Amino acid sequence: MNHHLPGIVRLSALCATAFLMTGCAHQAAHPIGDFPDPFVLADNGGYYAYATNANNKHVQLLHSGDLKTWRALPDAMPALAPWVRKEVPHVWAPEVIKLGARYVLYYTAHDIASDRQCVGAAVSSAAAGPFVDNAAKPLVCQAELGGTIDASPFQDDGRLYLYFKSDGNCCNQPTHIFAQELQADGLQVVGQPSRLLTNGRTWEGKVIEAPTMVKRDGKYTLLYSANDFGDGTYAAGYASCGGPMGPCEPVGDAPFLKTSAEAKLFGPGHQAVFQANGQDYIAYHAWELKPDGKRADRRFLYIDRLAWVDGKPVVQGTTLVR
Repeated sequence: MNHHLPGIVRLSALCATAFLMTGCAHQAAHPIGDFPDPFVLADNGGYYAYATNANNKHVQLLHSGDLKTWRALPDAMPALAPWVRKEVPHVWAPEVIKLGARYVLYYTAHDIASDRQCVGAAVSSAAAGPFVDNAAKPLVCQAELGGTIDASPFQDDGRLYLYFKSDGNCCNQPTHIFAQELQADGLQVVGQPSRLLTNGRTWEGKVIEAPTMVKRDGKYTLLYSANDFGDGTYAAGYASCGGPMGPCEPVGDAPFLKTSAEAKLFGPGHQAVFQANGQDYIAYHAWELKPDGKRADRRFLYIDRLAWVDGKPVVQGTTLVR
């Protein structure tokens, strides 16, 4: 997500969704800190949650052994790459994949040369980091399209792909979601990017972003977020794709995850999908609401079960207990 307003994160209570609990109606939610643009990695029997910069950290990191109790860890990427602006680096939307014995973290930061937000890749021997990016330039930087943000890796049949968004809304341009193949080490792109989607459906407004490719039952589904992140129009939709490089076609003209007064959910999005004990889960953030129902300044982390009904993603929540 290409924004960095302050927010406190709260993990959604998982009594209605957690696979480890029985007969539980509620679980207390605990303030964790600013935690926008979440991504969850299942690793070695535990779970690592990464998020956009805040709390004097470039890449925020939490760890849990059960998806219920979380503890904060040190900055996952304490040092910046040579290409990143040191003052106000805007490190956003980290996602991590394990490749062999190494972990690669894809992130967005402000590129000195282009003066745009661009995507880099950092490497670590552990999921907790520290991740290091020694590259002299970004991995992907579509400066002519306004920059590049929201990188998301995906493996399929032994090949590796990266999804990202051109940041055209920074400069009164359309926004696009692209896919591009990566080398096996995840540190270099291969060939040319393929454009999968462009904003244009009514609910999307002027922005599409935060791509997440999922393959279930041999079918490829691209989840993405759209519209104004700062208000109730922000939501998540999906497209059906012919393969990891497309073509992709949005399904309908309505999001599957959106603002809900009944659920007290406001502006949910920037989703990520992971599995725990064979069950799909979706992590995303949404805004805190004031007692009068208006948006507050904090964004919370939600984690809910994700089901697939006739190919449609269905979020089985929401359960934020205050």
